[in-house]
Amino acid sequence: MPALLLSTTAIDIKPAKPHGLADLGVPLTEATLVKKGKLAEFAQSQDSGKVGRRFQNIRVTAVKTTEGGVEASKLIVAFEVFGDDNVPVVGNQGVAAVLHAGEQALQDLPLGSLFLPYACAWYENRYAADISNEVFDQLDRLHFVAQADDVRCIA
Repeated sequence: MPALLLSTTAIDIKPAKPHGLADLGVPLTEATLVKKGKLAEFAQSQDSGKVGRRFQNIRVTAVKTTEGGVEASKLIVAFEVFGDDNVPVVGNQGVAAVLHAGEQALQDLPLGSLFLPYACAWYENRYAADISNEVFDQLDRLHFVAQADDVRCIA
């Protein structure tokens, strides 16, 4: 039975202007801080070496803002995913993120299962997680993790 291998890629996160956040519903104040990172494409391989799943337009947005009088930080990860010619045997293990400051790991975030109901089609996925303000302040890299999965080929 084919399997998708655990695959990881790094995305640099840098301070950014608070633009393009309307579709995320971010409450913008004078004190709102934003960090962003982006990766055009990332492929997850099968144990055979063949590409088994494709991720495109991975967008990472970290925001520190005040909502209801409390300053808090969130991380939002959005991307499109394509299932190629295989489907998970049981559900799918999904994706995770590891937040870094340089080489130091700050926080592991299990983001969850992928919205990938059918193979051979692109699907938008979006995840949000609370992070501490201290993690936001130090964050400069995210390791995007595509979890290993047992799959069956449909072609």
